[in-house]
Amino acid sequence: MILETHTPHPDDHLGRRRYDTVKRWCDITAAIVLLIVLGPLLLAVTCALRVSGGGPAIYRQTRPGLGGIGFEILKFRTMRPDAALERLGADADHLRITRLGRILRATSIDELPQLVNVLRGEMSIIGPRPHLMSYLDLYSPHQARRHEVRPGITGLAQVRSRNAIAWDVRLEHDVEYVVRRSLAVDCSILVATVGTVLGRQGVSAPGHATMALFQGSPETTVAVRTPAAVGAP
Repeated sequence: MILETHTPHPDDHLGRRRYDTVKRWCDITAAIVLLIVLGPLLLAVTCALRVSGGGPAIYRQTRPGLGGIGFEILKFRTMRPDAALERLGADADHLRITRLGRILRATSIDELPQLVNVLRGEMSIIGPRPHLMSYLDLYSPHQARRHEVRPGITGLAQVRSRNAIAWDVRLEHDVEYVVRRSLAVDCSILVATVGTVLGRQGVSAPGHATMALFQGSPETTVAVRTPAAVGAP
């Protein structure tokens, strides 16, 4: 199939800039409010992680952001720092997840430190989830469009089954968000996220701690649905 394209009208660019400005201010406001309201929870989780296993409560890793440029993502630590298992990589992740870590992942509490990433301008509340830096060379040009926007704490793929979907479907959801993005779409994803988290479904793909490693896709172009043809998340 052939990627559907059109020549953007100047008004489209103006509308997109306005959207980006409004969204950024919404991100800043939401991040500040949530950090204040959730402060006691964040402190409690930090203390629990330090007591339960020692070591840092925050896990840091370089992930690709806007334009594929790397930034340091923040998450609550959910795995044991077991050097022997760590050498096995993702294949042993399910053996390294702690009991508290499973709870944090199921409730998405482990992602809350990323509110700091939002304040820094590295992430947004809504957007494609940031994957590994090693995946950058594996995306097709179509899939790479996911980096045209800031990565998000939650996104379209997350409210459509979180991690329990195939990679090609997940990445297509990401690109669909890039094409469709608007304040209305962002609000619908935010509302849907509440139900997804409460339902605790799709936390991991079968047989994996989260998802299987991305192995790359054939160099193809895929038809993108236009906003008028797509319903709510």
